[in-house]
Amino acid sequence: MLESVDPGLRGVLLAILEEIEKQQKERVTKDEFIELKQIVAELVEAQKRTEARVEELAEAQKRTEARVEELAEAQKRTEARVEELAEAQKRTEVRVEELAEAQKRTEVRVEELAEAQKRTEARVEELAEAQKRTETEITKLSRSLRETRQMVGGLSDTVGYGLEDRAIATLPRLVKERYGIEPVNGFVRKFIEINGKETELNMFGSGYKDGRKWFVVGEGKAKLSIKDVDRFEKLLNRLKTGKVVGDHIVSLMVTYSTRPATENYARSKGIEIIWSYELTQF
Repeated sequence: MLESVDPGLRGVLLAILEEIEKQQKERVTKDEFIELKQIVAELVEAQKRTEARVEELAEAQKRTEARVEELAEAQKRTEARVEELAEAQKRTEVRVEELAEAQKRTEVRVEELAEAQKRTEARVEELAEAQKRTETEITKLSRSLRETRQMVGGLSDTVGYGLEDRAIATLPRLVKERYGIEPVNGFVRKFIEINGKETELNMFGSGYKDGRKWFVVGEGKAKLSIKDVDRFEKLLNRLKTGKVVGDHIVSLMVTYSTRPATENYARSKGIEIIWSYELTQF
């Protein structure tokens, strides 16, 4: 029967018959079928669980991918930060190098200052030695100046005493002719005590005029100054306060030389100026 069928179709039919025969041989019993059904059901449940697990894994994969993306972004930020830090490190290294150079310059400057300090200290030491020598010279000059002053003072005293001695010898005649005062017992140089203090009077005397007692007080200065006039005025005031002299008094100063202003100043204080050459006229 199959011989009359088209060869191509005949091959297909033979293959189907072989498959039917094969399936008949493999046909199972009812118990085996139930068991097989149960196995299939279990496989279905397992498949569901597998699919659920796969879904979970898919979600986990999504989360993992999201986390990986986050980590990738974090990595990018980290790399950017590392790059920034690398740049900062470069700048720091440059700054450190600059500071190192500045430190070198500072050390050089400190060394220069140390040398300058040494020179300054040496100079100060030299100046200290010079100061010592100067102080020694000043001490010598001060001593010489004191000696010179003593000599000048001695000469001044000698000149002053000489002038006063001439005046003391001449004043009795001068006050008589110039002021009409009749001297009593001549003129003297003397020390008196005023309020417990001893005071020297260079020229002192007294006399009478029109029945009144007059006192004559004088002082000799080789070169009269305004300060001399002021000191003499203070002396006269002390004599009046101490009752050494009365209300009637002639005060005079004998000098070799003085300026016109000093002469006028003395006369304004009521002090007469007697020139040394006038003493030769009496």
